Amino acid sequence: MSDDGGVRAAAGAWLAADPDRDTRAELESLLAAVGDSGVAGELQRRFEGRLRFGTAGLRAPLGAGPTRMNRVVVRQASAAVMATLPAGARVVVGHDARRNSAVFAADAAAFVAAAGGRALALGQVPTPVAAHAVVDRGAEAGIVITASHNPPEDNGYKLYDASGAQIVPPVDAAVEAHMAAAPLPPRGTPAPAGGGEVSETGAEAIERYLADIAERLAVPPPPGSPLRVVYTPLHGVGAAPLGALFERLNLPEPLVVASQAEPDGGFPTIAYPNPEEPGALDAAYELADRSGADLIIANDPDADRLAVAVPASRGWRRLSGDELGALLADFLLRRRAAAGSSEPVLLAASVVSSQLLRSIAADAGAAHAETLTGFKWIARAADGRPERLLFGYEEALGYAVCDAVRDKDGISAAALVVQLAGELRAGGASLPERLDELHRRHGAHVTGGVTLRIPPAAAAAVTDGLRANPPPVIAGQRVAVTVDYSEPAGPLPATDMLAFELAGGDRVTVRPSGTEPKLKIYVEAVEQVSGDDLAGSRRRARRRLEKVAAAMRVAAEAGAR
Repeated sequence: MSDDGGVRAAAGAWLAADPDRDTRAELESLLAAVGDSGVAGELQRRFEGRLRFGTAGLRAPLGAGPTRMNRVVVRQASAAVMATLPAGARVVVGHDARRNSAVFAADAAAFVAAAGGRALALGQVPTPVAAHAVVDRGAEAGIVITASHNPPEDNGYKLYDASGAQIVPPVDAAVEAHMAAAPLPPRGTPAPAGGGEVSETGAEAIERYLADIAERLAVPPPPGSPLRVVYTPLHGVGAAPLGALFERLNLPEPLVVASQAEPDGGFPTIAYPNPEEPGALDAAYELADRSGADLIIANDPDADRLAVAVPASRGWRRLSGDELGALLADFLLRRRAAAGSSEPVLLAASVVSSQLLRSIAADAGAAHAETLTGFKWIARAADGRPERLLFGYEEALGYAVCDAVRDKDGISAAALVVQLAGELRAGGASLPERLDELHRRHGAHVTGGVTLRIPPAAAAAVTDGLRANPPPVIAGQRVAVTVDYSEPAGPLPATDMLAFELAGGDRVTVRPSGTEPKLKIYVEAVEQVSGDDLAGSRRRARRRLEKVAAAMRVAAEAGAR
C-alpha cells in the first residue's frame, strides 16, 4: 500500500471498526496531521502489512493499525482461529497483567462464542497454566494474551493447538490467511451464536495445574534446615501459583520482593520486564543481601521463564540459561537413574543453546534432539519418536521440566531448582559446584553473544549478507562448517538463521529475533579440562568467545548499515 489515498482509506475503515477510544483518538490524530512527512511515514508503517505469527505468536507495541497490537487485531485473529476449528470448538482464553490484556482476552472470548464456540475464560493466569488447561480440558485451541518479557509498551497473542503446544506451520499460515481475507469486524461486541458461550474456569484451571505438577515433582524434603529463597515475579502473575506449588511440595516459603509482588503492567520498578536484562534483578539482590538468602529465583511477567542467581565472591551471579539447563537436565537424569527407570527419554534444546546438553544426554544413555528456536518446536521434539520428552530448554531462560505442560514453565522449573539446591546443600555442595563437576566431565562450555537492537529489515540484511558471503575465518578461527537454515534440513523447517561451526569445536549462530526488533548472535566456546585446571579452561574459552563475539558484532553492524 504505497499511495496516500490507499493508506487514508484503510485508516478510515479501521476507525469505523475500532471499539477502543484511545486507539481511535491516536489514529484520528495521525490522520489530521497526515501532511507532515513523518506522520505520513508512520501511517504507512501502520498499514503497509499486518502482524505475523513469529516465534511466540503475534507481538507488537500497542497502537492503532494492523501492524500494532489492538482490539481490532485481537478480534480478527480470534475470528480467524475459529474459522480453522470445527463447529462448537472449545477454546481456552487466558491473559497476563499487561496493559489491555484483560480487554483483549474479553474480546477473544466474545469472538469465540460469536462463532458458536465455547470460550473457557481463565482470567489472569500464568501462561503455563493456560497451556496446561488446553490438554486438561480437552480444548481444540488456547489463546493467551501476553507479550511475556517484551518491553512494557508491547502486548501479544499466543495461540495453542489441541496438543497444548504453540501452533506451527501450516496452522499459522491458515490463521493469517483468514485474517487477511475476512472483512474488518464490526465495532460492537457480537452476541454468542449457535450455542456459543463464555464460561469462567480460572480457579479450577489453576487448581488442576497445581495438582498435576505437584504429583509429578513430589519428593521427600532433604534433611537439614530449609533454604532461604528470595523470589520476584517482576510485577507479573506468577507469585500466587508459585507460592501455592511450593506449599504443596513442602518447599520453603520464599521471601517475595514487595515492590514487585503485585501484577502491574506498567512495570514501575524496571525498564524491561526481562530477568536477563541488566537491573531487572537489583531489587531481588538487595532483599537477598538483607535477608541472608541462599538463592534467588525470578519469573518473567507471564511466569513461563525462570532466572536463578547464586551467591558469588562479590554479590550475586545470575546463572545463564545454558548453565541452569545443564543443571536441571543432570538432576532429572540422576532422579531417573535413582528410580531405576529404563524408560527411553529425550532431552531437547534449541539450536542456539549449549552443546553441553548433548554430552550429558549421551553420558546417561538418553536421546538428544536440537530444534529451531521457540518452545513450539522444543515441545514437539519427542513427537513421533519412541522416547518421552524428559526435559527441554532454550538458553533464553525457558525450561520444561515435566511433560504436564507442552511449553516452557517457569513455575515448575522454580520448584525443581529449589529441590535441586536443597538436595545439593544436604550433601555439602551447591549449584556452582555441581556445574563445576559437569564441566570437568564434559568440558568447559562457555556461552554468550551479542544482541543488536535494530529493525527487522536491518537484521534480515545481516543474515542475507552472511549467507551471500559466509566468512571463511572468524577471529582467527577457521570456519569448518556453515549451516544455512533457510532451507529445510531433516526435521527442521526453513528459518532465517545461520550457524558457523569453527575448527576447534566452537560455534556461532546468527538469527533475527522472532519476538522483538533485534539481531541475536550466539557464541559457544568449548575447552576440554586437563587435570584440575577448570578455571584456566574457562578463561581460555571465555577469551575465545569474547574475540569471536567482537568480530561478529563488527560484521553485523557493517551489514546492518
